[in-house]
Amino acid sequence: MAVSCPEVTANLTTSADTQSPSEQQRQRQDQSLDTFSFAPVSLQRLPHLADYLQNLQTLPNPLDSNRFFHPIDGFYIYPCDVILRQIVYDLSGMFSPPAPHLAYHRAGPRERVFFEPSEVRAAIVTCGGLCPGLNTVIRELVVGLWELYDVREIYGITAGYRGFYSCEPVKLSPKMVHGWHKRGGTALETSRGGFDLEKIVNAIEEKGFNQVYIIGGDGTMRGAVKIFEEIRRRKLKIAVVGIPKTVDNDIGIIDRSFGFQTAVEMAQQAINAAHVEAESAVNGIGLVKLMGRSTGHIALHATLSNRDVDCCLIPEVEFFLEGKGGLLEFLDRRLKENGHAVLVVAEGAGQSIIPRTESQKEERDESGNPVFLDVGGWLKSELKKWWDRDHPNELFTVKYIDPTYMIRAVPANATDNLYCTLLAHSGIHGLMAGYTGFVCGPINGTYAYIPLDDVAKAKNVVNTQDHKWAWVRSVTNQPDFVRS
Repeated sequence: MAVSCPEVTANLTTSADTQSPSEQQRQRQDQSLDTFSFAPVSLQRLPHLADYLQNLQTLPNPLDSNRFFHPIDGFYIYPCDVILRQIVYDLSGMFSPPAPHLAYHRAGPRERVFFEPSEVRAAIVTCGGLCPGLNTVIRELVVGLWELYDVREIYGITAGYRGFYSCEPVKLSPKMVHGWHKRGGTALETSRGGFDLEKIVNAIEEKGFNQVYIIGGDGTMRGAVKIFEEIRRRKLKIAVVGIPKTVDNDIGIIDRSFGFQTAVEMAQQAINAAHVEAESAVNGIGLVKLMGRSTGHIALHATLSNRDVDCCLIPEVEFFLEGKGGLLEFLDRRLKENGHAVLVVAEGAGQSIIPRTESQKEERDESGNPVFLDVGGWLKSELKKWWDRDHPNELFTVKYIDPTYMIRAVPANATDNLYCTLLAHSGIHGLMAGYTGFVCGPINGTYAYIPLDDVAKAKNVVNTQDHKWAWVRSVTNQPDFVRS
């Protein structure tokens, strides 16, 4: 399906006298455009129960008769309401936009629903590591199902994916979850691994669940894809939604994942402490390791927010210690200039240059991810070796701070709490409307439904060629770590 966009007229009047030759060439190209129209946009197909089940009955949305909710004209979302993934275009044609041009269905309540509220039996599960906002999502799923759609059979699955087949579900109610949004962690408990597709889907079917809300990161979403596909293969009237959770913000397509802004905010405390320690010592270095296995979003945003950081190391940029343009040369110069330095490193940075044994190279965690070595501890050791070698008998201090588990365990801040509420309600509206096998999340600020498989495959890495990384370099003045 293609979505046509209206034409846009370009009217550029910049004076050529003050422009460089390249700017003049660009303007000539711009002025040659009488009109501009978008290429066809491909609307990503959203899975629905009706794709594999026949003769499904629909009902008017219960929101119509909800005494606290009064839908108005334009309140309900229709299939023609879509969100463009790509919203920035270069009209000159000098830089081609990403292809293909994609659009997604907008999230929100539909006029007709495919579930009778009294027949809904919902299951909520949290998987993987902790993240600020988990309890808020659980609470808002329970309250939203209960208050918006009069659903009374709502259950929590404890211990992650393995909880479907190894634990009894816990019945949830608004009264029970009332204050959960003020607590860190997950009240349902969580775990990594334990994914047994046959056992999970059998348990879902045997316990009569027909709506499944899966909260987790990229590995959890890959598991959710398999659950959805197996349910579809069995032709069961069970709808599945993924609610993306990763404090690292490494899930693709959506603007950000919940808990990320809280993590950046909390990281400031660690960086501030490292700065005080470094300033208070002769040749002091404050070293902070932040979360970020495969992406450096937390380290990047914390650096830009704090402005006391001298160097930010992320997985997307390889660095080296010795030689011209290396980290040690930079720190040596910074200590001579300022007497102290603050170094922020994401946990996935530098893994390729940390020595490891053969057994360490093969080690995996319960989710199948490579086990990372402690880049912070390794850097601290290397910095001390360097100073003892090149500056013997001179004072030197490295204070290493790892706030990982402190940050993961805190409650969500106000911004993330609001975000979690909107995610939960988006998921509820989607499942009630019969959609399944999707993830809900914001795209360019507007909430959308995205096929689970798309999200499971997508990655959100730091683009080191864009303005944001340039801002980091301008704030820190750190080297680009390109060997001369």
